[in-house]
Amino acid sequence: MCTQTKAASLMANIPEAEIDPTGVFKYVLIRVHSKEEGDDSSVDIVRGYAWAEYHADIYDKVAEELEKGGHLDCECIGGGRIKHDCQSKKIHVYGYSMGFGKANHAVSTEKLKVRYPKYEITWADEGY
Repeated sequence: MCTQTKAASLMANIPEAEIDPTGVFKYVLIRVHSKEEGDDSSVDIVRGYAWAEYHADIYDKVAEELEKGGHLDCECIGGGRIKHDCQSKKIHVYGYSMGFGKANHAVSTEKLKVRYPKYEITWADEGY
């Protein structure tokens, strides 16, 4: 019999990409891990919001929410910026976080392509 852990079940329901509908804003790439014994599963998620003054503001809010039940643990694996133009259906991922370093923009871009399949999504290592 195959049983899924509570953590794996929770992770399966976390949206992999959640960003503001338009504008230029900071984003973080977060790795969500299971805290359950014998379960080494994890998922990477993208979160980007214009309200955040710092990358850590996004990470702190998201981590607090996800870690509430005690089944999940979060770590920020980098950050950057996103330019989201909903009118022309374009997203550009670039830059880095002073506190967390540069996220793997290729991974972030793949997560965004799943969430926004009709968009042109690009990334670059240049820029802040």
